[in-house]
Amino acid sequence: MQARREWRGSLELDVTVDRRRAEDPDSVRALAYPSLVGRPRAGDRVLLNLNALALGLGTGGYALVVAVPDNLPDDVDVPGHVVKARYTPLQAVVLAADEEASPLRSALAGAASLDGLPVVVADLHSALPAVLAGALATRPDLRVAYVMTDGGALPAWFSRTLDALRPLLAGTVTTGQSFGGDLESTNVHSGLLAARHGLRADLAIVTQGPGNLGTGTHWGFSGVAAGEAVNAAAALDGRPVAAPRISDADPRPRHHGVSHHSVTAFGRVALAPADLVMPSDLAPDLATAVRASLSALCPPHTLVEVPSLDLAPALAELPVKLSTMGRGLADDTAYFLSAAAAGRHAAAIA
Repeated sequence: MQARREWRGSLELDVTVDRRRAEDPDSVRALAYPSLVGRPRAGDRVLLNLNALALGLGTGGYALVVAVPDNLPDDVDVPGHVVKARYTPLQAVVLAADEEASPLRSALAGAASLDGLPVVVADLHSALPAVLAGALATRPDLRVAYVMTDGGALPAWFSRTLDALRPLLAGTVTTGQSFGGDLESTNVHSGLLAARHGLRADLAIVTQGPGNLGTGTHWGFSGVAAGEAVNAAAALDGRPVAAPRISDADPRPRHHGVSHHSVTAFGRVALAPADLVMPSDLAPDLATAVRASLSALCPPHTLVEVPSLDLAPALAELPVKLSTMGRGLADDTAYFLSAAAAGRHAAAIA
């Protein structure tokens, strides 16, 4: 076993496999979360989970280290009592932002309102940097918080994108079963309140972590939580801004134009009104299709068209390589500009 690279909470490794089946690889690229499993050293034995590799998962193209038997992690020593990834072998004990032992307890104990905080809600984790770029290109002074839901990766540490964006963010709140953020919360509602009153955010972005789950059906995908996040923001007196998933590059018909994920999440799950943002400068044929799809969701939502082409330099200057489903900025420009437009609109109303 040899270490490759490291980022916040994660250690990438090259591991030689003690093959049990003929189809097992001789070696794999693996990922360890040292605070959960211990810190592997060169020559250590590690217990691996190879499921992601066996399934050929694009996002999760790692073997995962389950344990380092000869170098176990330290005992848990945090004042918190909240358990995430509950009742799994790797459950994590964290300090929730609103627990009694938290320094934010007094600020959050009575918090019940977001005070009009704009909340941009997107389906995929890949939208996060684009929304952020659009917001900061419009209002560089804004404190922007990321609220991560648990539909994808549970450890925030998995995301190299998030690690690279840390200097641009006021902080990250991990909600539900997800963990590893600057602040922890038990659900999206308390996570939004922690972003507003704990991180003093002027704007919040809500997406799932990396690793969207979908079955190709109308309802079988983790992004339905985007609609629930719209409802949470509205219930707390925030201002929801929906960032629909728009693409003219996705080869799958159900994701061409406005993705069926966005139509279901914002059209069926979101019961509260939101500003539904699309770029005003899409290619004509795409614009016509997108406008028709989104207009069908209004009311309760309000369709807002925002110029986006001038945001391309801000996207190109991000400290991360933009990628969605293996497509970069040049391959799926409409997707990233659409997310950036939502960030621009949210910044304008902040």
